[in-house]
Amino acid sequence: SPSPSHPPGAMAAGGSRWHSCLGVIVSRQGQRVQQFQQAEDILLTLLEHVHGAEPRFLVDYCRNLEAFEFTLRTSEDAVRVEVPLRLDGDALRVSPCQPGKLGTCHLEVPSAVTGVEDWTSAGDMERGSGTARHLAPGKVLQHLKELLVSAIVHCQRRFLLQPGDLSAENLKEDAIELSLLIRGGWKTVRFDIVPVVRRQQKPLRLQGRQRDRGFPEGSLQKHVAVHFLSRSSAHLPVLKLLWAVDTLQGPRLDSLRLLEQLSSQDWREEDGSTGLSFDHLKMVLLWSTELFPSPEDWQDLEGSVYRLLVVLLRCLATRRLPHFLHPGENLFHGEPLDLASLQQKVEAFAQDPPRFLRFHFGHPASTKGLQADPELRALLRLPDGDRAYWDTAYFDILLSQLQVYGIQDDARRSAMSQLLAKVQKEIPTRS
Repeated sequence: SPSPSHPPGAMAAGGSRWHSCLGVIVSRQGQRVQQFQQAEDILLTLLEHVHGAEPRFLVDYCRNLEAFEFTLRTSEDAVRVEVPLRLDGDALRVSPCQPGKLGTCHLEVPSAVTGVEDWTSAGDMERGSGTARHLAPGKVLQHLKELLVSAIVHCQRRFLLQPGDLSAENLKEDAIELSLLIRGGWKTVRFDIVPVVRRQQKPLRLQGRQRDRGFPEGSLQKHVAVHFLSRSSAHLPVLKLLWAVDTLQGPRLDSLRLLEQLSSQDWREEDGSTGLSFDHLKMVLLWSTELFPSPEDWQDLEGSVYRLLVVLLRCLATRRLPHFLHPGENLFHGEPLDLASLQQKVEAFAQDPPRFLRFHFGHPASTKGLQADPELRALLRLPDGDRAYWDTAYFDILLSQLQVYGIQDDARRSAMSQLLAKVQKEIPTRS
């Protein structure tokens, strides 16, 4: 049965390999900052022209969070850029527009709000004697798209853009964002441009969870609600939480960097088409921060990575990655992911990290000869109906099984032992 233990000597001896791998990732950060800033300069020039032609589209010059995220990752996921509307978001009413579909909404515009008549459509819900109007996402997007095209033409004529600086091919796509490919140095950055309405947010209700557990005090309360016209968005609040995690001691973000490198290098399909996104891994880090609130958990790089690994493995085994701010939302739902294959790859890394802690190109590292641990599999398959298997004691059992526990807190060790006694009664009947 699992028992608490310290990292084995082999893992401790391989610590330099962890840090060597991380060093390569971190060494690229300065270059990525420069790439982002160069591409951002071009984007801001376009958005300033858009604002000049239509003052209802505002330019948000504070891109520190987006730049911060861009330098954290190695993948080429798009950078999401929000274009706020000059609109009193607090005067709008938010109502669900698709029952049962989390996050989708109508933004209803009261009659007192003027100046957006060309952006609204009549709704089918009665408000007193009149018919409610709501913002029509298609109209706003079409207007923004036309203005972006005009801005591109203007900048080309004024020689503010050089050949190859920008590709607007993706503007033709019918989506909730407008995509531009912009060159930053020798690298191309994809920006997904999204018009948004910002509203004051009530303090978050964490559904029975302890407020700010593991995070700097107040960090879960300081954000503004954002709506992508037809659905709510937690993009900026999540980035702000990531920023807050960066103020905590320990290699938490370094753990995220390493897993993101592994994901893009070894955990994708052979053709590189599908795999975990950086958004998935960000959510795993946020849950790990809450589930492991003690500084004792984040003292070294290997142990920190394993905190993220056990949470990720549980999510893959149960086929459910809850959104940190909206736990009812499963971030795996609707994703084209082979979760069973991903679980095997993550388990293979957890069993033999040195095999994967290297940079290579082409095919992923081989997992031949690595067999699944039946006891670990049985622990991961425990039913997720009650929250007993989404708390620190359960994940401590997983860390112990992987021989990376090493926690000295007596109360915490006792909680793990009590849950382990319950688990050992369940596993024989389910394995």
